Amino acid sequence: MQTLQANTMVDREREPGLRFYLRREPLILALLCALAVVSFLAVSGLARIYRAQQESLGNRWFTRGVTDLKERQYERAVSEFRTALLYSRDNYTYQLNLAEALIGMKRPNEAYAYLINLWEREPENGLVNLELARIAVQRGEIEKALRYYHNSIYAIWRGNREEERQNARLELIEYLLSINAKTQAQAELIALAENLGDDPSQHAHVGDLFVRAQDYEHALAEYRQSLKLDRHNAAALAGAGLAAFELGRYELAQRYLEAAVAANPSDLQSAERLKTTELVLKMDPYRRQISVGQRRRMVIEAFATAGERLKSCSAVGSSRATGSATTSQESLADRWAKMKPQITEQGLRQNPDLVEAAMNLVFDIERQANAGCGPPTGIDMALLLISKLHEGN
Repeated sequence: MQTLQANTMVDREREPGLRFYLRREPLILALLCALAVVSFLAVSGLARIYRAQQESLGNRWFTRGVTDLKERQYERAVSEFRTALLYSRDNYTYQLNLAEALIGMKRPNEAYAYLINLWEREPENGLVNLELARIAVQRGEIEKALRYYHNSIYAIWRGNREEERQNARLELIEYLLSINAKTQAQAELIALAENLGDDPSQHAHVGDLFVRAQDYEHALAEYRQSLKLDRHNAAALAGAGLAAFELGRYELAQRYLEAAVAANPSDLQSAERLKTTELVLKMDPYRRQISVGQRRRMVIEAFATAGERLKSCSAVGSSRATGSATTSQESLADRWAKMKPQITEQGLRQNPDLVEAAMNLVFDIERQANAGCGPPTGIDMALLLISKLHEGN
């Protein structure tokens, strides 16, 4: 009983302090919460400052690296990009630029390690696919190179997407031409030509690529489009002349080549091609616009020229005819000597069928001489081109 009274007295003594605490508890809790918030904000602020400093340092080194990469200072760029990555290890752009610098240093294996990781993160990234294509080219991996090039053409590009895709396709075309895949290059060029704008230099450049791919019909079309936009473009005039020449359209070639030489007198190739074109037009006895007399004179000159070619090319003298209608096994020299007395103005007038026979022999001689003694020049070249023009007729 005494113990109970004692406890009761103690509780009464403590009651004022307890009531004081209970009245102050919300304030204390509020103060503690405020202190926690302030501490959290302080830590967050310090963390943001730290991250900002890290980002600033990374950007500073990255900017230096970009400058050196543009100036092809690849070794310095690699060092600077790697330093930038110390401050932002997973930065996609930093890793991509580092890979480009490594490719510049001819270290494709290291670059590939970065690029394939980036490709797994963004398989639709155009630049990553393009760089992987370039590495595949360096390694001689044709199928991979083609796959990555096509990926880059149809991938996502930042900035001017159409220009980047066009550049990627142009690079693919250059690669296809370098491995002599002309048919594939032609297909890519046709796709490229469909999306060209109104820049005459672009059409002329694509025309040049068609020429390299030996697609002269499309090349001529591109040069003509270029000339519609700029009729004084000397390069396009020369290209159109070349394409028409290769197509055997010599009258058209003559017009373009004359304009090309007039626009650029130092264009020696076009000047030489123009001379050959003029000889073809002068020496072709099958042209419809010429008279019978002109035809006979052309045949006589062609026959004499073929005789000189026989004398200068010993590999032809004993050759047997293979391309003409005759079944004779006489040598070309024997056939020429046997026909020579008849190839005169009077002989051709009396026997018009000799025109065909004489020209067949001329073509046989020029073809055999081309195979046995190398490419001809001058009138012999013109006669060889005429033979190709009328081959099978």
